Amino acid sequence: MNEALTDQKRRSPTPGQLALAEQVKNGGAERAQAITTVPASDYTCPDHFAREKAALFDRLPQVLCVSALLPEPGMAIPHDATGRPLLITRDAEGTAHVFLNVCRHRGTRLVEGGEVQCAKRLVCPYHAWTYKLDGRLLALPRPETFPGLDKSDYGLIELPSLEAGGLIWFAPDENADFSDAAKVSEDFDAFGLGDNFLYRRKLHTVNGNWKLIMDAFLESYHVTRLHANTIGPFFTDGITAGDTVGPHMRSAVARLEEMEGVDLTDMHEMRQIVTFAYQLFPATIVIPSPDYFNVMVLMPQSEGVTLVEDFMLIPEEPTTEKARDHWERSWNLLDGGVFASEDFRAAELGQNGLSTGAIESVTLGTLEGGVSHFSAIVHEALRASN
Repeated sequence: MNEALTDQKRRSPTPGQLALAEQVKNGGAERAQAITTVPASDYTCPDHFAREKAALFDRLPQVLCVSALLPEPGMAIPHDATGRPLLITRDAEGTAHVFLNVCRHRGTRLVEGGEVQCAKRLVCPYHAWTYKLDGRLLALPRPETFPGLDKSDYGLIELPSLEAGGLIWFAPDENADFSDAAKVSEDFDAFGLGDNFLYRRKLHTVNGNWKLIMDAFLESYHVTRLHANTIGPFFTDGITAGDTVGPHMRSAVARLEEMEGVDLTDMHEMRQIVTFAYQLFPATIVIPSPDYFNVMVLMPQSEGVTLVEDFMLIPEEPTTEKARDHWERSWNLLDGGVFASEDFRAAELGQNGLSTGAIESVTLGTLEGGVSHFSAIVHEALRASN
């Protein structure tokens, strides 16, 4: 057995993870007793989306990528999908940073492209102002032509960020509070997410509201139906449990494997029979499968268009053809099948239908309480921002 999986066997779940797993083993949590609704306009109204953007995506901490995207010191990658020009770096000491991808001289885009670059420094293509990966201005040509310039005043503009649990978070607001992000990251440390290898990533354009995508991971009612030809047969219908960590939601569903005799305090054993889903507020989904992870970062572009970057993390880099074939089949099943062809497609079909105005509200049954709870969290954040 490889070292990563051996380490997983030594891990134990957090108290919160264990409590949810025990609820699932005992038949699942109590369900809501009544039908609830969410206004259809929450998914289709441009003004409502503008309020969400201002209150959530222009202010709150949010996941930007997985740590494994920059596995070594001396790496940088531009990131534009949030609607602002960002630059993620890992400096010589191994610390991750999130900067605006803007030279402090004339505002030129500092780094171009969309792939990870290995570099000890960042050189502006216009006038060759040069920065270290920690953001400090290192040098500039003809410094005598800038009399009195203090290089320490011209470092890159850094946004607040947090690297924890194998994820890199950032916030546009300098006063953002990362305490809830740090708390939920304890679960990802328990999983060992940060010790995994980035096998593949892909950016999807989904013609649906971002909450319709989140909704698919907030309820289990659809699993054995929408996913009947893919993963549905691996799960027990309706056996689920969920709770919250601050504004972040987590849920657990039962797989078909026999649960009696399983040591739920052993992370490896628990992951074979219980599948968790994390809905990190405002718009990131983490799915730990039995032996790998998918992290989906949602970046809304409008009320009807969302970019979704899917990262697949595996225990270690595959070194044989057999291993590569195994992980490629897993990637194709989840990213291309379950997510793209089923969950994302369902969101697009839902957006099409809701946009007609045919129904005034989305109706939710007792297995879909997570959707209404998430809607309440969104609305509370909107009220808090006023």
